[in-house]
Amino acid sequence: MEIKIGLAKTAKYANEVCGDCCDIAERPHGGISAIIADGQGHGLAAHHTSSWVVNKAVQLISDGARDGAVARAVHDYLYAMKDKKVSCTLTVVSADLDTETAVISRNSNCPVIVKTEEYESVYDESVEPIGVNRHMKPLMYEIPLEAGMIIVSYTDGIDHAGRKRNGHGADFDKIMEIIRKNKAEDAQYIAKSIMDYALTLDADKASDDMTVLVMGVTEGSSNPPRIEQIEVTYPY
Repeated sequence: MEIKIGLAKTAKYANEVCGDCCDIAERPHGGISAIIADGQGHGLAAHHTSSWVVNKAVQLISDGARDGAVARAVHDYLYAMKDKKVSCTLTVVSADLDTETAVISRNSNCPVIVKTEEYESVYDESVEPIGVNRHMKPLMYEIPLEAGMIIVSYTDGIDHAGRKRNGHGADFDKIMEIIRKNKAEDAQYIAKSIMDYALTLDADKASDDMTVLVMGVTEGSSNPPRIEQIEVTYPY
């Protein structure tokens, strides 16, 4: 199998720096993790928070820490360093080849959506962000990896898109329609399509920082050479 990851991110309109941060980490026993974080507030201060959280998570995952322990450790440090006054949402989506499962760690008010050829699941239970509550626990989900699986998450800039103009946020059914119409190999296209939909609601002037994460699991090719590829576009 092959793992495809699509990420799309944009800053709040008229802000040069996005308060969200995202990155990927290779797992030492095989597999890959994608991390997205949304720091409290906007601009440079929020970016410093989310960037630190993501970088710390990448380091811990690369060192072999389990995803639930990663969320707790990052929380503990943020809680101590910011004197429990700064919050940050954190979502980690992992393809763990050691256990052949998708592992999801969630401390976000936004859902994680899982779609396969046989079922759809939406994980949206209430959970606290990291950094402010001493006894924070991440919500953990583990499901078998299978070809055709698509996992989607995003920050609340997507959820709230259009609210200032129309009085209501993004239509979740529209987001699901985008996911259903595409395949696992289209991970980057799905991420960009959800981002484009949210920006359309905000008339291309994002009312908040926005990030979309999509992980797709495909059949792939077992024939050598097996080539890992990363494509990045960074506007400036």
